[in-house]
Amino acid sequence: MKISISKKLLESMLISIQPFLEKKDKTKITSHIYMEAKNDIIIIKATDSEIGLIIKTEDAIVEYDGRVTANGKKFLEIVRILKDEDIILELIGDNLTIKQNKSKFKIPILNPNSFPKFPKIENRAKISLDSVNLIKNLKLISPTIDTNNPKFELNGALIDIKKDSTKFVGTDTRRLAIVTVESLNQNQFSIIVPKKAISEIKKLFTDKIDIYYNSTDIIIKNQNHFFFSRLINGKFPDYERIVPKSFKYHLLLPKKEMINAIKTITPISVEIKMIFNQNSIVFKSLSSDNIEAKTEILIEDTPLNIDNFELNVNSRYITDFISQIDNNSFEILLNESTLPFVLKDRNFITIIMPIII
Repeated sequence: MKISISKKLLESMLISIQPFLEKKDKTKITSHIYMEAKNDIIIIKATDSEIGLIIKTEDAIVEYDGRVTANGKKFLEIVRILKDEDIILELIGDNLTIKQNKSKFKIPILNPNSFPKFPKIENRAKISLDSVNLIKNLKLISPTIDTNNPKFELNGALIDIKKDSTKFVGTDTRRLAIVTVESLNQNQFSIIVPKKAISEIKKLFTDKIDIYYNSTDIIIKNQNHFFFSRLINGKFPDYERIVPKSFKYHLLLPKKEMINAIKTITPISVEIKMIFNQNSIVFKSLSSDNIEAKTEILIEDTPLNIDNFELNVNSRYITDFISQIDNNSFEILLNESTLPFVLKDRNFITIIMPIII
């Protein structure tokens, strides 16, 4: 293999591939990237066996075909220190040689035949979702997805496909986020996508995509990228049972004023008390120290039709919701101070457990 490629393009591809490398054991071939030159196309692959990525480009000169593996982290470190000019990559013996002008580096390779195989698209069902909707909805629920929960199914997002809708669901057991998208689907099914995979999907895909799945993994591809992730095998909680069916109070709250008020209190305490009145909301700290914080916002345009309703809550749960929405206002739906309440913006809701003192 011998190719000439711009430093900028090669560096960009190597940066995109880094999250997919094995980090703990550098002796494993999964700590290597796989590179292949064939028919004037350059293919780079990386996988830690849980998630994987293939990037393709035709913007390189292939002098002759071939394939190599090389430690992905070391490869990127070398490319980063080179000038913004073309780089020559050549397989010589058991090394990948990296050359630019009078600079020359050698990286040992492993047998490319040992590189893990990627899943194939054949015989998989296809999901009819565009990239804009997929990324937008995964971003909405991402803050609520747990990490390192012993119940593995909570460490991912549920994509619940029904006949007339697709629902995106995430929970950390203290809150539950749901986005509902109207869609007509031939098949009903549900999959759980790991949070790590979601983080990479949000970075990689902005244009038209195709999504395929089976019982073990999901594949997302566009013209130049092929992404796969193992799915989480488990039973997601019955989230629909958790959503309250009715509410005593429906309040419309101003987004900007709520954010500013919460920011005033959180340097003292993340846990806050909100007291809802006809024309105001009072915010107080719940700090166990002797330090206190208090502020208030006025609700002048539309009275809240509620009086002296106290709600204790982790303020981060509210700001996580507010930071995701575009509207200048949102709804809060309440029953009793000790019961779950709902934040709502169009088709996006978050159910939150209050703090019970």
